[in-house]
Amino acid sequence: MILVEYKKAFLKFAPLESFSAGLELFGQEVKALRSKLGSLDGARVVVRGGEAFIVGMTIPPYQAANMPKGYDPERPRRLLLAKKEIAELLDAESKKGLTIIPLEVYTNKRFVKARIAIVRGKGKSDRREDLKKRDALRETGRILKNR
Repeated sequence: MILVEYKKAFLKFAPLESFSAGLELFGQEVKALRSKLGSLDGARVVVRGGEAFIVGMTIPPYQAANMPKGYDPERPRRLLLAKKEIAELLDAESKKGLTIIPLEVYTNKRFVKARIAIVRGKGKSDRREDLKKRDALRETGRILKNR
């Protein structure tokens, strides 16, 4: 079940490869995500010290009155990945023009996971082409439906 997703990811970026990673969260953060609170807008993945972190992901307090003092809704959250996958992300991060972004946060049985992707940014002309293709497909679908 998808809890939070980055809806504009495929408009702004062209995905090259995707991974599934566990998330290290506090209990209150899990409750907030399960009630569909949170945002991935502007979030990205960084690799530091042999570990991967999601930076810029916002998870607001589940119950503001019960949150511990000093809770930061935008704190870096560690991703649980295999060493081989972290090495692959580090390699992609070092290449020019590539970035790593979270696409969605979802549940897999009782675990909260994130789908992350290595992406290349789209230019303005690429975005326009994608919108034209989408409109053309929609129009042909309408025409075929009305026959």
